[in-house]
Amino acid sequence: MTDLHMHSRFSDGRDSPEAMVEEGIRKGLTLIGISDHSYVESDESSMPRESLNAYLQEMKRLKEKYAGVIEIRCGLERDYYSDLDTGFDYVIGSVHWISMKDGHRLAVDWTPERLEEDCRKYFEGDWYALAEAYYHLEEDVVRKTACDIIGHFDLVTKFNEQAGWFDPQHPRYRAAWQKAAQILLRTGKPFEINTGAISRGYRTDAYPSREIRSFLWEHGARLILSSDAHQKENIAFEFERFQSEICCCDSATNVI
Repeated sequence: MTDLHMHSRFSDGRDSPEAMVEEGIRKGLTLIGISDHSYVESDESSMPRESLNAYLQEMKRLKEKYAGVIEIRCGLERDYYSDLDTGFDYVIGSVHWISMKDGHRLAVDWTPERLEEDCRKYFEGDWYALAEAYYHLEEDVVRKTACDIIGHFDLVTKFNEQAGWFDPQHPRYRAAWQKAAQILLRTGKPFEINTGAISRGYRTDAYPSREIRSFLWEHGARLILSSDAHQKENIAFEFERFQSEICCCDSATNVI
């Protein structure tokens, strides 16, 4: 079992990388990857630039210490608006922000109150227009981030299950995600089935939704499981529930 998407104290996680590794060993993982957030200006959850070298050195130390016990990879979750730092074993490409014309960056996953306020201000309350803007960036996420894995493809829905802002079956919403998915499918990069919003109580299903996962599967996408854990207890969260959906896909070791 592998888990390549998780965050430590180097960005917005609760635990140290070593604590995450030790928990991965306890849970029987054979491969674990720490993928802290890349630096984004004004993003408090991202890894400060001055911490990058220490992060790389710590991951090197852990690889050496736990060699023969568990495989460890040093990853990065690179946001669409991040610089292309190097030195990582793999990169997860994600869209967390939409940059507006006045310079404001709208956070799609920060808080529902903030997102609702920004939707009113910048999209006149049109949630489908906001989703279209988000998926327009997703179309380009592989090129922009040079990623190996496409992260939480429908993150824009993080709060929608509880808030009910828009209908995921609406033609405008479905057209937006299908266009982005078709473009990304041509890159051959795998999409993650991300259980992070379940563990944090925002959703009852993984990212992306079951409908989107079915679409990706039918169009030949590779899928890998990830927990997006921000604390050690959530590593490999509910993987058994989604294991059957990746049974025919490439293993994580073939991805990275």
